[in-house]
Amino acid sequence: MVESLVSKKLIAPKFKYSQLVKAGPHYYCSGLIALDNASGELVSGGVGNETQVILQNLQLLMEEFNLSWEHLAFARVFTADFENFPEFNTAWEQVFNSLEVSPPARSSVGVNALPLNAKIEIEFTFYKED
Repeated sequence: MVESLVSKKLIAPKFKYSQLVKAGPHYYCSGLIALDNASGELVSGGVGNETQVILQNLQLLMEEFNLSWEHLAFARVFTADFENFPEFNTAWEQVFNSLEVSPPARSSVGVNALPLNAKIEIEFTFYKED
């Protein structure tokens, strides 16, 4: 059975899709861009700042649905700015260097454009047995 989970902590999607879907022990998080939860606007500050906001929003989502970093299995990163990708890695490593869990598997894909002209979008997959 597939269950759509709707966050009360993150800004609601502007289009018809599920932010998070639970399918058995797998949780699939739709791509997150760096939206400010108060204004609904994309944050400024470039790749590094966008990555920090995405990971902060992911933390809110995990708390809401009783997930943790240890359940994070995979992340797919889309970037419209590979030139500044080292900023992404710095922000990513700040989070994962502070945790006592292994980072997830990860892939990175270069794209021409992302929603709202974001520089980074990340999809996440979790695995959690009930």
